Amino acid sequence: MTKNEIYPKMNEAIVAGDREAARALAEDAVRSGLDLLEVVEQGYVPGIQKVGELWERGEYFLPELISSAEAMKAAMAVLDPALNRQNLGARIGGKVVIGTIEGDIHDIGKNLVASMLQAGGFEVFDLGADVKLERFIDKAEEVGAGMICLSALLTTTMMNQRRFIALLRDRGLRDKYKVLVGGAPANRKWAEEIGADGYAENAVAAVKLAKSFAGRP
Repeated sequence: MTKNEIYPKMNEAIVAGDREAARALAEDAVRSGLDLLEVVEQGYVPGIQKVGELWERGEYFLPELISSAEAMKAAMAVLDPALNRQNLGARIGGKVVIGTIEGDIHDIGKNLVASMLQAGGFEVFDLGADVKLERFIDKAEEVGAGMICLSALLTTTMMNQRRFIALLRDRGLRDKYKVLVGGAPANRKWAEEIGADGYAENAVAAVKLAKSFAGRP
């Protein structure tokens, strides 16, 4: 297939949440020797952007959002190794460390944000749930991330988001990272109060915010 034929199909696969089609089209692109950065940016990213628009208009709900994110992950599972072989992976997006804060085992919302960030072209390092504060910093330093995302689903554990900002300051690293907070008890006022760089109320908003920090459309 030509680019004009395959890119709309990629777009449609993401909007439809069709994992098998998204994966198969990515395999076709690799076999055909297409420019893989262009494949991501013109074939798949417009699809995930459309999904975000449908979500914001209330035409898509959580199941559709998850399906589309999973379709994007299936495509990127094929494309990432090829991009890395060409040393092109870092050009797509920035590196993000994400996890649910220490003391909190809830991870459904965090998992969706991680999937959507990956779908948006970021290299995501998901540390899971109940992550010790120092672990976020250690991982960010290890991989050269520019952004750290902290989820908390309990009013008791959200206080650890404040502690994390203080820990960064104590280590002289506060200006090195953009810190995003989220979770049911968090809000924009809370983010401002603790000195975080931003707050996102859902996965779509998190991707938009992350892209704005990375200087990407």
